[in-house]
Amino acid sequence: MRGIGAGIAVGLSVLLSTAASGQARPRMLALSNEWVRVGVDLNLGGAITYLSRDGGENVINNFDLGRQVQLSFFSGPVPYCAGEKRPAKHWEHIGWNPIQAGDDFKHGSRVLDSRCDGRTLYVKCRPLQWPLDNVESECTFESWLELTGIVVRARARLNNARADTTPYPARLQELPALYANAPFCRVVSYTGARPFAGDALSEIGKPAGTHPWSFWLGTENWSALLNARSFGVGLITPGRVHFTGGFAGHPGPNDTRANSCGYLAGQGEETLDPNITYSFGYELVVGTLDEIRSRAVAVAKAALPAWTFAADRQGWHGVNVRDAGWPIRGQLDIKLEQPDPQLVGPLTFWRAEDAPTVVIEAAHRTAHTTATVYWQRHGQPAPGGGDSLAFAIEPDGEFHRYVVNLSQSMNYTGGIVRLRFDPSPSGAIGDWVRIKSIRVRH
Repeated sequence: MRGIGAGIAVGLSVLLSTAASGQARPRMLALSNEWVRVGVDLNLGGAITYLSRDGGENVINNFDLGRQVQLSFFSGPVPYCAGEKRPAKHWEHIGWNPIQAGDDFKHGSRVLDSRCDGRTLYVKCRPLQWPLDNVESECTFESWLELTGIVVRARARLNNARADTTPYPARLQELPALYANAPFCRVVSYTGARPFAGDALSEIGKPAGTHPWSFWLGTENWSALLNARSFGVGLITPGRVHFTGGFAGHPGPNDTRANSCGYLAGQGEETLDPNITYSFGYELVVGTLDEIRSRAVAVAKAALPAWTFAADRQGWHGVNVRDAGWPIRGQLDIKLEQPDPQLVGPLTFWRAEDAPTVVIEAAHRTAHTTATVYWQRHGQPAPGGGDSLAFAIEPDGEFHRYVVNLSQSMNYTGGIVRLRFDPSPSGAIGDWVRIKSIRVRH
């Protein structure tokens, strides 16, 4: 059945049984077509609490309000307190952490607006701080869901309005967080250096130690939680390759309230200014492994990475620098007043032989006459000792276009997953750089 009436009527009778432990009766909005049903709970900030295929069981875990499929962001201070309210000791490391569903004390986030016209489901909420008891955040979340065949297409936006204007450093964000039920205990992705060529997949194992979650680069922009029959839910993050996740507990029946669960999150290391508007997109596919991978291939971007800083940071963040903050107006405007200033790019993927040069459009005001580009090779945790190339700059405060031939280095080879740009060997009071774009090219 199609349309808003059929979609919501069919979905609600099933969705009302998905409440997290200790929660009130759900208040649902849903979309459905002949393949997929997806539902959000308006008592829980509009987080996705229901997802099924072909009339089957709900695959989403709702044990507590830290599960679901939901938005979750991180910034300082660490720990984060609100008046007399402090986090429990085991949450002190979390810091500022608004999440869509609610908090660790079973309070649901407040929905400010919602609507569903049968094609798009929209929700706006005031998220709660996860580690604190019923503390609303100085921000709002917005999300838009649409169905395309077996695919749930999602857009999301954070609107910050924090009174604390401290420039906190970049942190990893959950873009988004996804929790699936106990049968979906296999974590599968493509992690190799030849994406979209049909090469063998990898099963992500549990890391050493007590922590259940691993980190990896899914170079085809997807990862999945699967059962023994290779059916489950896939998370596709176009343009992003960084993931975390795993399985905690014991494989078991498909119980949405059970503690055992699989977890996935798209990752991005982002600076969240007190007044930032930050947007991202993702897709969910509930289906077979072949269906999930095929969809990821279909939406893959073939273009080489090109970051133009017209309106945002494009996933780049600074180390030992201070930028002008939000909004971004046509360029990154960065003070170089500390030792070893660095600009670190997002994790992505390209082949060195496909892009031997990087082009940087920048203006420098510094006493130094050289800058350096570093690259991180696939399979390496950071740039190696020889994975860099210095080049001459004009420190006259005017914009110049620098074409840096990275192929001059024998170390620039194979799969490349990240660039780092050091605009000056060191900083001094009054030094700055302005950057309009960084592009890798043929």
